[in-house]
Amino acid sequence: MDRESKPSNDGSDEHLLFNSILYHDRVSEDLESPYFPTFKRSQSSSAFSYDKKPRWPLIGCIILSAISVLSLGFTLLTTRPKPQATANIPVELNSSISVSTQYSYVLGPPTQSFRDNLRNDTKYITSWISAGWTNDVMTYGNLLYLAVITDRVPIIPKFIPSHIGGSVPPIAFGGVFDVPRLSQAIGKPILEWHEVKDVDSKTLDDLGCWNVWEVVQKDEHKPRGSFLYDWLKLDISYTRAPSWIKLTAPEVDDKHASFWSLARLGFPTARSESVQSILPSPEHNHSLPPDEQLLCFDYLYYVGANRAWEWEFDYSPAWRFVGQHMHWTESLTQLANGYVRRALNVPEGETVPPFISIHMRHGDFNRYCNNLPLDECFASVPTIARRVAEVQEDLRKRKGMNVTHVMMTSDERDPAWWDQVRAQGWSWVDFNAEKTEEIYGKWYPVLIDAVIQSSGAGFVGTDGSTMTTLARRRVESWQDGPTRVVRWGRPGADDH
Repeated sequence: MDRESKPSNDGSDEHLLFNSILYHDRVSEDLESPYFPTFKRSQSSSAFSYDKKPRWPLIGCIILSAISVLSLGFTLLTTRPKPQATANIPVELNSSISVSTQYSYVLGPPTQSFRDNLRNDTKYITSWISAGWTNDVMTYGNLLYLAVITDRVPIIPKFIPSHIGGSVPPIAFGGVFDVPRLSQAIGKPILEWHEVKDVDSKTLDDLGCWNVWEVVQKDEHKPRGSFLYDWLKLDISYTRAPSWIKLTAPEVDDKHASFWSLARLGFPTARSESVQSILPSPEHNHSLPPDEQLLCFDYLYYVGANRAWEWEFDYSPAWRFVGQHMHWTESLTQLANGYVRRALNVPEGETVPPFISIHMRHGDFNRYCNNLPLDECFASVPTIARRVAEVQEDLRKRKGMNVTHVMMTSDERDPAWWDQVRAQGWSWVDFNAEKTEEIYGKWYPVLIDAVIQSSGAGFVGTDGSTMTTLARRRVESWQDGPTRVVRWGRPGADDH
């Protein structure tokens, strides 16, 4: 049941984290594309945009002698751009770095070759993605945490459209997540690849990286592939990482590497002792050792500090120190709020009431039903309602809140199932009626669903779904809300 992802143009692969009591293998892949049940709602007219302020140096060093109390400090004249203070960063975020005072971590505007834009006095780190969008979010979270513990500046690529088709353009990390706020929270500057290298560059850059994938699993004797190589115009020469990067013993059938073992490779001693088995690059046939300035790894989804699947647990360092600070952009948040308002029939100007969000992942999860009828494999709507009632009771006891509104998100395609959802009095967003893809593009149904899931006062999700994992973590962290996960896979799986 263990199928590893390959770059694909026709779907997404959201990994299952199965209950080990019911399943022997805790990881598999599934394709998820959003389903839009058509019943109600009208076209949206709101717009989405993501703007960044330009960076320009302060010019000159002038002392305002007439107003000594307000005198400005001397600023060294430099050709390197400096970022201006970024608006809307919460002042309560405690961080060792100030976005308004940090110097630029590249030499200037994007260049044809990424190396021409890197500072000689700065070390960087990057990696690639090759899974479904939710797993890619977790991969970038792991990359950012590794940047923190190695004290390197992360360079984040764009998200690739694995769940919506290869004809759709990739979307920037900063088009989804509030990068200035995240940078402030983790105490590290964050760069995106399009800020370093020109997206229209024709220059094929040579780069040496570490091959982690071949070490942590036994089925593929090569580095993990990614469409990002072509988009970023990179010709990568991979060096097989040492066997000690694996989190568990060699005989354990698990694919996770250790954060701190990978971090060792970012420092001179371990690097010099570990450079061997270099695979020549596919285009230039160069055999380059792992780059010292730009530390890079082929794939960082399977990484843990203490055990596998740490994002499932409250102590997860990648979640605690990075993931929970990956907040949505304000524009995306407001866009999703508009959809919720219309779904709940809340007039403009009135406050959107608190609601419980649900994520019911079906789709091709049916391949894990072992020939059971789907109505015996998947949890019934009344079973989901029981979990919703538990969350409602928790909210009453803990916060004195009487939450009656419920927002369903699901990829289920059976109209009869949606009739049952409607019979419960629950609401959902009709992306077809809203013409969401036509107005905003194919990325937005999934993005809006994720924002809605994280915005619930409480949350109910699907056991084994990483999209549920992140939604649950966000509601617990951002909303201080109770959560439940519905088990499935056999009759009575969620009995308790």
